[in-house]
Amino acid sequence: MPADRDTPLVLSAPAAAPTDGRRARGMRSRAAVLARSVQMASREGLEGLTIGALAADLEVHKSNVFALFGSKEELQLATVAAARAILVEQVIAPALVSAEGLPRLLAIGDAWCDYLGSEVFVGGCFLAAASAEMDGRPGPVRDAVATVMREWIAVLDANIEAAIAARELPGELDVAALAFRLNALGMAANWQRQLLDDPAGIEHARAAWRAELDRPRPGDRRQPDRERA
Repeated sequence: MPADRDTPLVLSAPAAAPTDGRRARGMRSRAAVLARSVQMASREGLEGLTIGALAADLEVHKSNVFALFGSKEELQLATVAAARAILVEQVIAPALVSAEGLPRLLAIGDAWCDYLGSEVFVGGCFLAAASAEMDGRPGPVRDAVATVMREWIAVLDANIEAAIAARELPGELDVAALAFRLNALGMAANWQRQLLDDPAGIEHARAAWRAELDRPRPGDRRQPDRERA
C-alpha cells in the first residue's frame, strides 16, 4: 500500500491522483523496484543498498535504476518510505477496525507479532534492522528512519492515552514508559528470531504485550494473583 512519508501512521493514505499512461507506467516500475529494494535492504542493510547493487539484483542496466531515483540517498529514502507503507498495511491498517484505546492496542500487538513471524521481509523486520543500523549515522536517511519510529511510538502513545481516558487502563500509568515496553517487546522478538534463529520470542512477546495491558482497571474487582495467594 503506497504511502507518503508525511502521512501519519494513524491515518490511511489519500487516494492516488489520476495519472496519464506514461506516469502510471513509471509509478508501476518504481513500485516494482522498491518491492525488491526493501527486500535487499532488509538483508544487506541500507548502506548496502546502492543503485549498482540493486540494478545487478534486478538484472537491468544501472542507468535504469538511476533514472528512477537519481542517487543512492534518494533510493534509500524511497526504500524507507516503502517499508513504512508495508508497516501501515500489515500492522496499522488491520488494527484500525478495532476501537481506539485498549482494543486497538491489543489488535496492534497481535498484528505486529503476526508481521514479525511472517515472511514479509527476507531479512526480518526492516525497521527494526534499520533502527539499529542507522542509530549512529547522522544524515537524512537516519532522520527518515527515526521519523517512522517516532510515528510508531506516537500511535502507541495515542492509544494508551485513549485507554486511560476510557478507564480501560489505570490513570497513573506512565504513557511513555508503557509505549517503550511495548515497542521493546517486538524489537526483542525480531532480534531473537533473526539472530538466534528462534521464533519462540514472537509468542513470548505476544503474551507479554497482553500481560502489560491486563492491569487492574478502576472498579475492577479482580486482584493480582500474588494478592489472591
